[in-house]
Amino acid sequence: MKLTSLLERLEYEVRQGSDEIEVTELVNDSRKVTEGSVFVCISGAVSDGHTYVEEVAGKGAKAVIVEKPVEAPEGVTVIHVDDTRYALALMSAAYFGYPAEKLHVIGITGTKGKTTTTYMVKSILEAAGHNVGLIGTIEAVIGDKTIPANNTTPESFTIHKYFAEMVEAGCDSVVMEVSSQGLMLHRTAGIQFEIGIFTNLGEDHIGPNEHKDFEDYKRCKGILFTQCNLGIANVDDKWYKDVFKNATCRVETFGFSEEADLRAVDVKHVSRPGYLGMHYHVTGLLDMDVEVDIPGEFSVYNSLTAIAVCRHFRVPEEDIKKALKAAKVKGRVEMIKVADDFTLMIDYAHNAMSLESLLNTMRDYNPGRLVTVFGCGGNRSKTRRYEMGEVSGKLSDFTIITSDNPRFEEPQDIIDDIITGMKKTDGKYIAICDRKEAIRYAIEHGQPGDVIIIAGKGHETYQEIKGVKYDMDDRVLIREVLEEQK
Repeated sequence: MKLTSLLERLEYEVRQGSDEIEVTELVNDSRKVTEGSVFVCISGAVSDGHTYVEEVAGKGAKAVIVEKPVEAPEGVTVIHVDDTRYALALMSAAYFGYPAEKLHVIGITGTKGKTTTTYMVKSILEAAGHNVGLIGTIEAVIGDKTIPANNTTPESFTIHKYFAEMVEAGCDSVVMEVSSQGLMLHRTAGIQFEIGIFTNLGEDHIGPNEHKDFEDYKRCKGILFTQCNLGIANVDDKWYKDVFKNATCRVETFGFSEEADLRAVDVKHVSRPGYLGMHYHVTGLLDMDVEVDIPGEFSVYNSLTAIAVCRHFRVPEEDIKKALKAAKVKGRVEMIKVADDFTLMIDYAHNAMSLESLLNTMRDYNPGRLVTVFGCGGNRSKTRRYEMGEVSGKLSDFTIITSDNPRFEEPQDIIDDIITGMKKTDGKYIAICDRKEAIRYAIEHGQPGDVIIIAGKGHETYQEIKGVKYDMDDRVLIREVLEEQK
């Protein structure tokens, strides 16, 4: 294709050569450059693409896209833009033939709730006959194909590649998680979202490799609402007005508050042997009862968000109710039936904040005992271990400390650190290093009314030991224990 076609939605300056040349591929990784490529120089955290101009020219790159002055060999076209990440996003859209314009694109941003809400939206729209792609923290889903995720929001080139595959697979819609990092790094630049959603904002992701401060975090979340037609916001979140202060879209709200356009009232915890859920009534823009098979107040927010989105697709109420009952997210408060008289669930909670939130949520169901099985990852902050030990000690009736991803540390050393935190409390515990044996102990010692939480791994299907990832899935371990009990 002509380089001008890739650049058609950008402002740029030709510094050397011609923009009328034919190019073969769009690349932003110097290792993938082939004869005839156009190479986009990204100034990354680890390496700077501008330093590879000589190398990519040697591999046959015909053009380079830069935001800084570079020395390029004769015969290589040099195109200068203000921001190469932004350029990559718009060029990627052009390269794949603007696939986003052939899809209903729904983007969800917020500190918590993004993953569960994307699956709920997908479930409801599919129940109404839509073919829905998904891009998120766990995976990308394109038709029958799933691709494990590296980032919540992939690089722009990958997003448009997925969109193009979705169009090819017959999808008419896509629901995606949009992280503040993704917005800050222009990964979604140039995409006009039909609907943008704001779930909530917590003081997370602040640090040298993420956002410099909370103001920057809020500002980046707000970018989504300058590139969507309709913004749907959690009116109960105290930062909602800050996030929407520069919004250019129409705005609708949801929440528990009386000022919400779509409101949850008469919220009840539902508890039956082996089952925990939530029941509530929706009022305002709709009038219906809803029951969700995922426990906790947060699942009311997540499902209400999904209802707010799907209302715009005119999904019948009965379809919404059925789909919400069926919506499950792997490793997010995922209930696994193991007995008639106690409840067992798997959750990704892998830091003190998420574990504390989960345990407090389960306390609302007045369990006989709250039993927590967890470990911590190796080669990560020791503070996390002390904190998780302390949280479980305070909030669980019994804790089974086990191994997670030890990486290059000894599992027992990690367990000892968790016990240090545990000993700041009166919490009862046992340490069982082998994760399967820890799960076996939890199931065999389950008592009527117990809620057992297996935390930390969630959707992960491996255990990382000394640089090698071995197959290990909590679901499989549970199944094996149940088989062996027969």
